[in-house]
Amino acid sequence: MTGPRSRASASGPAPRPASRPAAAEPSADGLATGARYAWYVLLLVLGALVGTAGSLVQAAWFPGGLLLALLGSAAVFYAGRRATGNQLGVAAAGAGWLVAIVLLSFGRPEGDGLFGGGIGEMVFLLGGMAVAVMCATMSRLARPGV
Repeated sequence: MTGPRSRASASGPAPRPASRPAAAEPSADGLATGARYAWYVLLLVLGALVGTAGSLVQAAWFPGGLLLALLGSAAVFYAGRRATGNQLGVAAAGAGWLVAIVLLSFGRPEGDGLFGGGIGEMVFLLGGMAVAVMCATMSRLARPGV
């Protein structure tokens, strides 16, 4: 037995083919882990931008601006749900939105603040949180072809 087979068994087990790294493995919904984390970071930043813009618009054009700010918040929360396929997408966008709102509500020591403390600001804050909860508790979306 001097063939190639006897030499391979004598030198140990045959080498295994290289496998793909775990970060490139797609999950059950088809997104790779690295892509999912990129979506979470993007949604966090997008939520902060929408929260900042909504804070400015809702006070500037009261009742229409408030409605526009809440619709923009709802759009980014729902987009987070659709993009990632789970509640963490809504949570990432909501966390960015909430951090922006809270930081803008602090004001400065001189007394300047973005929020005046009226009913519009409270409706924007509570309404935005309610919309985020509604988007996070939606039923699972059906995947086409499954």
